[in-house]
Amino acid sequence: MNRYILSCAFALLAILSFCNVSAQDNVIDRVEWVVGDKAILRSDIEESIRYWLSTGRKFEGDPYCVVGEDLAIQQLFLHQAAIDSIEVDETMIMRKVDAQMDYVIQQIGSKEKLEEYFDKNSAEIREMYREQLYNMEMMEMMKSKLVGDIKVSPSLVRRYYESLPKDSLPFIQEQVEVQIITIEPEITEEEIERVKGELRDYTERIMSGETSFSTMALMYSEDPGSARRGGELDFMGRGELDPAFATVAFNLTDPGKISKIVESEYGFHIIQLMEKRGDRIKVRHILRKPERSADNIKKMLLRLDSISTDIKEGKFTFEEAAGAISDDKDTRNNYGIMYNRNTASAQFSFEELPADVARVVENLEVGELSQPFAWILDNGKTVCAIAKLRSRTEAHLATINDDYETLSMMYKSELGNQRLQDWIKQKQQNTYVRINSDSRNCEFKYPHWEFYEETK
Repeated sequence: MNRYILSCAFALLAILSFCNVSAQDNVIDRVEWVVGDKAILRSDIEESIRYWLSTGRKFEGDPYCVVGEDLAIQQLFLHQAAIDSIEVDETMIMRKVDAQMDYVIQQIGSKEKLEEYFDKNSAEIREMYREQLYNMEMMEMMKSKLVGDIKVSPSLVRRYYESLPKDSLPFIQEQVEVQIITIEPEITEEEIERVKGELRDYTERIMSGETSFSTMALMYSEDPGSARRGGELDFMGRGELDPAFATVAFNLTDPGKISKIVESEYGFHIIQLMEKRGDRIKVRHILRKPERSADNIKKMLLRLDSISTDIKEGKFTFEEAAGAISDDKDTRNNYGIMYNRNTASAQFSFEELPADVARVVENLEVGELSQPFAWILDNGKTVCAIAKLRSRTEAHLATINDDYETLSMMYKSELGNQRLQDWIKQKQQNTYVRINSDSRNCEFKYPHWEFYEETK
């Protein structure tokens, strides 16, 4: 049994143990904390403990103390977020809910077991996850607002760097910059017609009453996220959808009808309207992806091999080829340079690169081109590519000259953490807070609570 499976097993045992203890406790629900005008009940704390356990989080100390204080701190941020009119993207939250539900069900074994552990039906569990994730996102947005104006000058960063003990300097992993030319192999007309024929057949079977749209989506849709829910997508605005998909979806008016076949960057779809709410829409869809034949992939790899030869012979540069023939719009207009969204730079560690790209550039010298290779993108498309290693920085301890941005981010993070600590301390002392007497002996992470006495 590997360590990951073992940790999941321990998490499940913890959930079961906690549920058994709670069932035997038989304490009537009561107010454990009051923060401002918000009461935190014992049941709120127990629900959050179950949530923490289901997501693999661990407790350092008594769970009732740790989670009770966490909910109290959360209320300080949520109250300020309400004052500052901070809004959370509900669609993004529901996507996180779906991902969390799928993960926990996979670890526990089934939806029925999940319902048993939480003593709730699946709709109630989804709402619990939605509330937990919503509050966490609101809290993070409030934190970002509180520290968003922190700026540091080069002289302050240098002073910060000089103040760090050598054993506290960050270790910078090996970093590379990569350029890439990506071309999509052709899809034959026969393959496109095959996929469209399947979708037309699904439409006929649904409209004849032989089966339902959700059943067909569950069986045949190649969008794994929505297929598990019968093809259902969350409420979305026009800008959140592929433009071609959105045009057809927003023109639907009758939930009993099925759209014409629509092509998007992901493949071909049929769509069924579920509900409209103002400028947002909820639909079901079935996605089918035409396959690129092995012969066409081989032909494209041979074409890229010829392009690579021409580049090496100086007929044109890699940058010129990327701008002229690459199908990837993100790199085509940037000389083929890949962009790391995690760091907002062109620098990647090998762990951050797509696995297929990392594999082919790992042993290249700077300026060297890779052999042509096939690459499966996040959207499921198979493309062909050649890559060039633009630069390589060996692993090292951070220096002010080579790693200014990393050190600047570290310094801003430290200043931000201190500002948040000061803000929490101020709120603790200026907010009405009362705690149940049983919890007054807790060892709190934030020691500056000013507790009001309970009134008899």
